Amino acid sequence: MKLSRSTLSVALLAALVAPAAHAEVAIDVIGGSEVSFEGLVQADANWFNSDVANLNGDAIDGQDSDNELRRAEIVLKGKGPDNIEWVLGYDAKADKYLDANIKYKMGGDSNHFVQVGQFKQPNSLEELSSTKNNDFISKAMVTNTFAVARRLGGAYSYGTNDWSLTASYFSRELTRNLAHGNGFGVRGTWAPINESGNVLHLGLSYVDMDTDADTLRLRTRPQADLASVRLVDSGNLTNADRQMTIGAEAFYATGPFKVQGEYMQSTVERYNNGNPLQSQDMDGNSWYVSGLWNITGETWGYKSGVPTTGLPSEPASGMWQVGLRYDSIDLDDGSLLSPTTPTGAPRVDGVLGGEMDAWTAGVNWYWRSNFKFMLNYVKVTSTKYSSSARNFVDDDPSIVEARVQFYW
Repeated sequence: MKLSRSTLSVALLAALVAPAAHAEVAIDVIGGSEVSFEGLVQADANWFNSDVANLNGDAIDGQDSDNELRRAEIVLKGKGPDNIEWVLGYDAKADKYLDANIKYKMGGDSNHFVQVGQFKQPNSLEELSSTKNNDFISKAMVTNTFAVARRLGGAYSYGTNDWSLTASYFSRELTRNLAHGNGFGVRGTWAPINESGNVLHLGLSYVDMDTDADTLRLRTRPQADLASVRLVDSGNLTNADRQMTIGAEAFYATGPFKVQGEYMQSTVERYNNGNPLQSQDMDGNSWYVSGLWNITGETWGYKSGVPTTGLPSEPASGMWQVGLRYDSIDLDDGSLLSPTTPTGAPRVDGVLGGEMDAWTAGVNWYWRSNFKFMLNYVKVTSTKYSSSARNFVDDDPSIVEARVQFYW
């Protein structure tokens, strides 16, 4: 579903005049379960200043821009009976299920539980954080490329408010024809400082998973969710047996300031098919560091090993944030060989998926507890080997991004 600029303007006007709503709208108590209803609607607009590749996804919204309804999520939640909690979520825009699981809290402890169904796997600080409170419009490259999101499976978690250890086994996504591949994941977190308005979080994760049909492709957009082109792309990695990813994460929040970062190293294990150029293991990595400042003075909380965003201290004026993030990804794990092929082009030994770096500067405005407006500027630098050019090609676009969000 596409939105024109006029449609986005109407949505923005409606958001400005609509009355504030309450999160988790209570419905009823059914079978001993307190049932509530949540929703999230996000509309995005991207304006591209392309360099080499044309980033525009379609011509309907203009030659250098794209507008789209990004998410339209509806979620039912239940508490009870006893220590059971359940959730069923669906994204009407993407036509896929979100969280759909049952959790049993041991002894009523929210830090000690068993979970069965579809849920976010225990990896990536940014992936596990709530989408409605992401610091920037596009998630970091490391999250978009290497993190494992929602999958069907089971998990066990134990810990306290200061530490946690979670292990899971997972298979495919609940929605057909999406992500496949069995695997397992573990994540450990520790908060040596955990006070009101003063939190230091450290975490490690590991995911080991089978590939779908022994093929894997690693690629990412240039920090613009509506861009039609991936500037770094490994291509289809055949003979791929497993993918193993180790991650490190940290954030420190003190008063109105937060610094956050993640690093992931991923190895694609490939088996020998008799062709040494198609059988070499591939290593890729990505990381980011970001900083946020709540200009209006609010601070962050901490729950279940992720930061939480508080409500505006003054609902009428809202909460204002400014942020800066630096991202980097490297999908090059190979080199050019001589002598050249019969066509005159050099041979590629390994994988030359490209390298990309990006700066993202953003401003966020949380108006009351239900509305959020975001504006980002992204500057990208990238280089990737081009078989047609028989050389490495630089592509350095910039993008302006905007988002309107309504949540209840």
